[in-house]
Amino acid sequence: MADKRTERIKRAFGAAAEGYEDSAGVQAIVAETVAKLAAQRRVPAQARILEIGCGTGLLTRHIRAQWPEAELAVSDLAPEMVRQAARNPMLSASFFTMDGEWPCFEGEWFDLILSSLAFQWFEDLPGALERLFALLRPGGSLIFSTMAERSFAEWRAAHEELGLTAGTPDYPSLDALKTLAAGYSDGAAFDEDYVVEFGSARAFLKHLKGIGATVAAEGRAPLSPAQLRQVSRLFEAGGARATYHAGFVRLSRV
Repeated sequence: MADKRTERIKRAFGAAAEGYEDSAGVQAIVAETVAKLAAQRRVPAQARILEIGCGTGLLTRHIRAQWPEAELAVSDLAPEMVRQAARNPMLSASFFTMDGEWPCFEGEWFDLILSSLAFQWFEDLPGALERLFALLRPGGSLIFSTMAERSFAEWRAAHEELGLTAGTPDYPSLDALKTLAAGYSDGAAFDEDYVVEFGSARAFLKHLKGIGATVAAEGRAPLSPAQLRQVSRLFEAGGARATYHAGFVRLSRV
């Protein structure tokens, strides 16, 4: 079942690759924040850096600008996203397709592993973190952002008022992320909220399609047309706004 879901995620993001950045305003802000967190670490000029879930290169561009001499490996689950990012002639890197939850590397290899708003799609986040952390050199850091618990709370609330459950996946709370970070000798987590005014339910759903975030949580049935109209009316009555709740986590190898 997990493999089938991964395939659906890959197809959804692949379909969104060409026009992704037209809808990715919050994603750009969060990627910049990840880059700023990474810039605070002591990293060799010729560091080995791995990016997971590169999308169209929002974070990749920051990484290359901050470490122009780094050996940069850039990956995404969707080959269309990889091709889109690699089109940028200013990005010198090794681009390849990889499921970041199951990295194709072994041993202590990287000084930095970075990712922005990709880990929420992992089936087993704690297990993935263990595998990725094992790839860090001494002194290296894994830094990522992920969707967190309050994301799209307004859309969920419109469903709940009607006794329905939104297809939006269940994201981790800040406390859960802090607990994960506390399992490492040097870890930290914090969160930020970004509220987006969409103006209508239709615009919100178009936004989700534009960024490829259309794969529902496992076992969630799609709404009927009548239910969707009811949810949309309640969402719009509440202001047609939606919150992105982003969690940021840093795990460093001592």
